[in-house]
Amino acid sequence: METAQSADAGFRNRPRVGVVRETDIGERRVALVPKLIPNLAKQGVDVIVESGAGLGALIPDAAYAEAGATIGDPWDAEVVVKVAPPNDAEVARMVVGQTLIGFLAPRSPDNKIPALYSAGVRAFAVEAIPRISRAQVMDALSSQANVAGYKAVLLAASESTRFFPMLTTAAGTVKPATVLVLGVGVAGLQALATAKRLGGRTTGYDVRPEVADQVRSVGAQWLDLGIDAAGEGGYARELTEEEKARQQQALEDAIKGFDVVITTALVPGRPAPRLVTAAAVEGMKPGSVIVDLAGETGGNCELTEPGKTIVRHGVTIASPLNLPATMPEHASELYSKNVVALLELMLKDGALQPDFSDQVLADSCVTRNPIDGEVG
Repeated sequence: METAQSADAGFRNRPRVGVVRETDIGERRVALVPKLIPNLAKQGVDVIVESGAGLGALIPDAAYAEAGATIGDPWDAEVVVKVAPPNDAEVARMVVGQTLIGFLAPRSPDNKIPALYSAGVRAFAVEAIPRISRAQVMDALSSQANVAGYKAVLLAASESTRFFPMLTTAAGTVKPATVLVLGVGVAGLQALATAKRLGGRTTGYDVRPEVADQVRSVGAQWLDLGIDAAGEGGYARELTEEEKARQQQALEDAIKGFDVVITTALVPGRPAPRLVTAAAVEGMKPGSVIVDLAGETGGNCELTEPGKTIVRHGVTIASPLNLPATMPEHASELYSKNVVALLELMLKDGALQPDFSDQVLADSCVTRNPIDGEVG
């Protein structure tokens, strides 16, 4: 196995960032788009791109070459940037002293962080970037949640048997669709704003009552069920059994009156909370739609089948996985800005010198390498 010194000696004095081609099924995003390559060049960084890395986002190799990148082997670079978590084969290509930036699923039980640790790789999980003002430009969770919230509404409109806006025609007036968004984080707020733009009558709910003003700021009404479960880091805490029972009954009664329900509620490191029961679905009008964005952690709807669109009791229940990948152009551009901002925080005098006294770097670094003088 290579030593830290031998691996480090193989890296050039001018650091290189490697952009890999994603291999996960359905993953069309790329970690760096051509328009941001000049930003790195100004910092003294070269970029090497795997052939075909941008094709899913409709970016040809020629666009990278024109921006100043080299088409070649990105796994030879000092820094490797990805979107999806690495698989076993990708981890095996990394060497002691390299740096990896990407979604690493640190709370997933089958993540590759132990393997990256064993390989001596310094790894930064973009999910772990603290949600503080200074780090907003690096917040990949938020940038991709914006995409998901927007696309969820388009999916709901496509699956719905009804118009979203109010329409006045010679044949009569059509009432606007009523839209309820459960979970008002970044995705939820974007969903509310998008549904409002489409002409829907929107309502938001969250167990954190302090977000009520944000809901109203996008033109939506606030559904107040009298539950307060604000947690750390801007997330909700897990409800007590009594709170769950109260919430479940109140939501069952409320949900039945909506044409569209979009759910985005997540609790970090835990299964998604069940907000929409089978009884609530059965009480909805036939032709109604539920879009469950929490399918990857079990779903907010009791009847959800992650990754599938099904019909139960005349209600369409869609649980798409990785919605941002279905809008790869803008999702990649937003993610690239997050990655470049994080890289710029690590760069000093044209060299990669992360300062682990910085909260952003300390919190997002899930493994360190021997070159840092500390592993783990």
